[in-house]
Amino acid sequence: QDQVAESGGGLVQPGGSLRLSCTTSGFTLHNYAVAWFRQAPGKEREGVSIINTRDDSTYYADSVQGRFTISMDDAKRTVYLQMNNLKPEDTAVYSCATHFGRISMGIMSHAPYRHWGQGTQVTVSS
Repeated sequence: QDQVAESGGGLVQPGGSLRLSCTTSGFTLHNYAVAWFRQAPGKEREGVSIINTRDDSTYYADSVQGRFTISMDDAKRTVYLQMNNLKPEDTAVYSCATHFGRISMGIMSHAPYRHWGQGTQVTVSS
């Protein structure tokens, strides 16, 4: 069964770091884009970052630019989201999703996604 699963969330103090993983099973990442989203309580889902496997291009929301880094380990079928200098406003459930093809931030919110993970909680608090 094709699926993706996130891991790596947790509780961290402001200024701390976490690395989230989005691991696929049943399919490879070839020709897919992998997107990270987050949703905080009472807020709309927000696109955070994208990596396009076709050309290794990456995109970031303005709110995380310079603090988050998206990368991929093709052999491990895993996409990582390294999050540094975390802030309380980064607190949310983070989910990954796959899109067959290439996407950018401009269409991220309404692009069709083939797979969604169940999400992992990130809490930034002192």
